[in-house]
Parts: sequence; C-alpha cells; structure tokens
Amino acid sequence: MRILAIGAHPDDIDLLCGGTLLRLADEGHEIVVAIATKGDVGSPTLTRDEIAAVRFEEAAAACRILGAELIWLGYDDEWLFNDRPTRTAFIDAIRQARPDVIFAHSPSDYHPDHRAAGQLTLDARIPSAVRLVETARPALATVPKVYLMDTLGQQDFAPDLFVDISEVVERKDALIRAHASQDEWLRHLYDMDYIESMRSGERDRGSVVGVEFAEAFAELRTFPAVLPEFALPGEIRPA
Repeated sequence: MRILAIGAHPDDIDLLCGGTLLRLADEGHEIVVAIATKGDVGSPTLTRDEIAAVRFEEAAAACRILGAELIWLGYDDEWLFNDRPTRTAFIDAIRQARPDVIFAHSPSDYHPDHRAAGQLTLDARIPSAVRLVETARPALATVPKVYLMDTLGQQDFAPDLFVDISEVVERKDALIRAHASQDEWLRHLYDMDYIESMRSGERDRGSVVGVEFAEAFAELRTFPAVLPEFALPGEIRPA
C-alpha cells in the first residue's frame, strides 16, 4: 500500500509517527512524506532563507533514512492558512502521493500550523478523489483512509489505538537526529532535550498499553466508512 504522512514542519512526521512509518516501510509499504512549511523561523543565528535551506536538507536526509519520497510545499512558518490556494496545493499533494492511507495532524493540536495542516488535510481528502475538483493533477480512484497523529506533549488528544515502536525506537531517534537545527533551536528557546522529550512521551504512551514505547493515533471516523480495512503493524487497541 501507499502511505502518505503530511506534517506542518520538517520534523513533525518523524516526531509523531516516525516509528510507525519505519514499521510500515519494513513491511514493504511505499512511504511519502509531505511537509507544508519551510521551517524558516526556527534559528537563533541564521536568516530565514538560510534556515529554510538547512531544514530542507535535514528533511531530505530523514526521508533517505526512511526510504520515503519527499513532497515539499514550501509555505512560511506561522502563516499556514486554510484558503483556496493552499487547499488546492494540499489536494495536489495527496493526488501526487496516491495514498491508500494518510497520517495527519490533529485539528486540536496546540500549534496553529499543526491545526491548519491537519484541517487542510481533512478538507482536501475527499476532493482529492472528486473528478470535477480540477487541479494540476488527476483525481484519485478512491478516498484515502486517515489516522490522526498524537499531539506534542499529548495535549487535547484522545487516542483510540497505539503502535508498539519498541523495536524501532533507536531507528526513530536517527530520524529525529537528522533535524539537528531543530535540536539547536529547542535548546535555545526552551532548554529542551529534543530526543529525551520525545522518548518520555513514547514511554508514557507505551505504559497505557503495556509496551516500552508507543506512538498514539485516532482513526478518523467518517461517513461513509472508507475501505479497505487496514491494521497498522504493532497496532494495539485498548479494550
């Protein structure tokens, strides 16, 4: 199957579903990562253009580790909005990826870019398969299934399934370490240990379902239900 993960910023996908994508790639699924913004405000020293170039290279490096195709939409950080041109770009990104399954930000996420990217993905999902919604790319044959990703800090998110990433957590760390400039930025802004912050959240989510480390998701409930039925590798649904 083809899997598309759409993130607001260059490191969001690796942080929120990198372990799950590694497990999917190991099973032979094709992975596409779409990134909405350039990551162009997160540096204590570089210009916007300089940090955007750095973050593109970091995202490309992470995709090489994952074996994923990269779609780079190139919007400015902090200025992602659900308007017609941007929704059209999201429809085209989905059509380019031709996914069976999409991972998207939760629209209840704390960050405005995350919320916008999540809502844009949900709003573009059905139109991506509608022939008379005309964009630069042809419509999909079917509407993709969607999983909403956890929020950073596990705030305002009620997961209904978890993926055990215990066996790939160190490989996920390698994806996160590819984003070295973000590690520098978070240490500068919040005195935050990038890896340990994520490891703590993965440990918390794992404790809910009795594994060492997990990522959490909510399956998008839609009408009509979207087939095919699909189970994530290592998926655990609490009773």
